[in-house]
Formats: sequence, structure tokens, C-alpha cells
Amino acid sequence: MDQTFTRIGKRLTLICLLLGLLLAAALLLGAGLGSSSRNPLAVLDLLRSLTEPGTTGFAIVWKIRLPRVLLAAMTGATLSLGGLVFQVLLRNPLAEPYILGISGGAAVGAIAGMLLGIPFFPGVTLSAFAGSMATLAIVMLLAAGARAGRQDSLLLAGVMMNAFAGAVIMFLISMSQSSQLHHILFWLMGDLSMAEAARLPLFALILPCYLVIFFLARPMNVLLTGREAAASLGVNVRKISLILLVTATLMVSLVVCLSGLVGFVGLVVPHILRLTIGPDHRLLVPASLLGGASYLVFCDLLARILPASGELPVGIITAMIGAPLFIMLLWRAARQ
Repeated sequence: MDQTFTRIGKRLTLICLLLGLLLAAALLLGAGLGSSSRNPLAVLDLLRSLTEPGTTGFAIVWKIRLPRVLLAAMTGATLSLGGLVFQVLLRNPLAEPYILGISGGAAVGAIAGMLLGIPFFPGVTLSAFAGSMATLAIVMLLAAGARAGRQDSLLLAGVMMNAFAGAVIMFLISMSQSSQLHHILFWLMGDLSMAEAARLPLFALILPCYLVIFFLARPMNVLLTGREAAASLGVNVRKISLILLVTATLMVSLVVCLSGLVGFVGLVVPHILRLTIGPDHRLLVPASLLGGASYLVFCDLLARILPASGELPVGIITAMIGAPLFIMLLWRAARQ
């Protein structure tokens, strides 16, 4: 037993070190490069500007780019970990907040709160959480009522609810005369350009969610064996599942409020990490946090530097990467 914990500890340290270095490199590049500076050597200018308060470079880094890359990192970490949790709870490697419609439900609640003019916190965040929980409940009911043996029933229910959420969002937007419409439309595509340093402290609400999931990593391993087997091993399946469900939905709702609909992060990152480091969630949970953060920072960097002028919503980049992977995984599952 001691040897097992020692081996896990060594692997965890190595994984966190490597992914931590990757995240540090992503943050440095994300803060140093942008639509106005695509030369990698601009990172050196960034380091020099940090020591010169009052300069234009200092203002660009600290007031514009740094809040954006921090928002991208925390959004990527949350969506990646949320996808990992839903894949465990639903025992489906294709489960992901965006595909299941949970992000779409949160977006419906958030847009309703925005159009009603209620305060961002706690008003909009609570309405987003309510929308995501309602969507998740409907998806679970639809999947539970499907014919036994239909492994794709959950995905079909999620896709259906995603489409319905999209229709509701378009209805709300079309019926509104709000001056926020342009911002909302970009926000729906996963927009990090409106990152504000004043809203970043809201992620203090997400940090406890990370800790809860990390401490439940070992029961998550047992849940993969099935509910009956987990219960026979002494796991309170109902309690653990409820805690994971509410925790994951809450943190996903918060990041949807801040960054909009960024899809497929919770599919791509856990899938790659599971192939790389194995199925042990004691390793996957911290790896998903660090890997998801690095992944979205790099995606956001591509969204800023790929267009000749202006920038793309980061949700377009993640969809271009994640959608083909989802199709490939779905095709592979259909052949088995």
C-alpha cells in the first residue's frame, strides 16, 4: 500500500511539474503576444515592460492581456475538469458540458438575467446555475426514459437540449432591444475579449469546487466500476454523485457567465490525458486542471494572432479542434 502511494505521489509530482511548466509558458506567450505583436521575441519586450510602470506596454500587459489570459486559464481548467466529472458520473467518455447542453442551459439563464438587468453577482450567476441544473435534469430524465441498451440516448438528449437552448437564446435576443446585443452575440461564441480584472475574484468561488473534486478523486475511480460495484465497496453512491453533480454544474455555470459558450474543452483535454497518463483520477483531476488551462490559453492565443486583423472568438478555435475529435470518437464507439 505504501509503495502504491509513493508511486502515485511521484507520478503526480512529475505530471504537475511538466504541466505546470507548460501552463507557465502558455501564460507568458499569451500575455506577450497579441493581434498587435505576433513576433515571439515580443515576449522579451513584455518582460522589460513589467519593470517600467506607466509605459504603454505595462498598461497593455496588466490591464488587457493578463486579465484575459487568466480568464482563459481558469475557464479552460474548469471546463476540462467539468468534462472529466460528467464522464465519470455518466460513464460515457463523450459526455461534456457543451455537448450535454449544460453550457447552453447556463447561457439561457445568464442571458435572461442580463436582459432583465439584474446584478451580475449574484443575480446572473444564480440564473445561469438554475438554467444549467434544469437542463441537466431534463437530459437525465430523457436518457433514463430511453430504451434499455441505447448507449447513445444520453448524447441524443444532450444534443436535443442544446438545440432547444439555442432556439430559446435566439428568441430572447430577437425580442430584446437591449444595447448589449452585440456583446451577447460575441459572448455566445466564447468571447474572452471583455475580460475584466474586477470579475476575476469571482473565481474564488470556483477554487473550493476544485478542492472538492480533488478529494473525491478516489471515489470517482470506484464509480467507474458501476453503481452496484461501488456501493458494495462502501461508497455512498447517491451522496458522492450528488456532490459531484452540483459542484461541476456550479463551476461550469460560473465560467459560462464570464466567458460564454466555449465548447469541447471538456472532451478534448480529458480524452488526451486519459490516453497519456491512464484512468486514475487522482492523477487526472490535477492534470485536467493544468492541461485545460494551458489548452485554452493557447487556443485564445491562436484566436488573437491567426486573423490578419482583429481576432476570432475562442469558441470557434475550440470547436474546430473538438468537433472532429468528437465525430471520430462517436464513429469509433458506433463500430464497437
